[in-house]
Amino acid sequence: MQKQTGGIRRVAENKKEYLDLLLLADEQEDMIDRYLERGTMYILEDNGVKAECVVTNERDGILEIKNLAVAPECQRRGYGRQMIRFLEETYRGRYEILQVGTGDSPLTVPFYEACGFARSHIIPGFFTEHYDHPIFEGGTLLTDMIYLRKKL
Repeated sequence: MQKQTGGIRRVAENKKEYLDLLLLADEQEDMIDRYLERGTMYILEDNGVKAECVVTNERDGILEIKNLAVAPECQRRGYGRQMIRFLEETYRGRYEILQVGTGDSPLTVPFYEACGFARSHIIPGFFTEHYDHPIFEGGTLLTDMIYLRKKL
């Protein structure tokens, strides 16, 4: 059964159908495979799929955004923020904290900070240890995983 909410719906089956979009936020498929099936996936549709996200229960009241991607031609139009608001409204009262781990990128960290997230902790060397190739975003080589958190 799929939940419909203002253009955002839950995807319970065939999640890999959205692999191209998933790979925008996490460019190594075997890393996506680590969380895709245990996660809850949502897509935002507005005359076609504009964004997707996958969240996981990390215990102790923490819901983690594992993947949030907006189609390149649709970025900077509010779809990412709409997805964050949807997660806040859907999971408030069920979790205490919404967290996200990302590279120390000039593109993603400011987005999450503008959405009310604050830096929490760092996992040094995460990208160099877990990915089979260098990951660049916004011209920056990603090495450490930066965690940001927001109270729900």
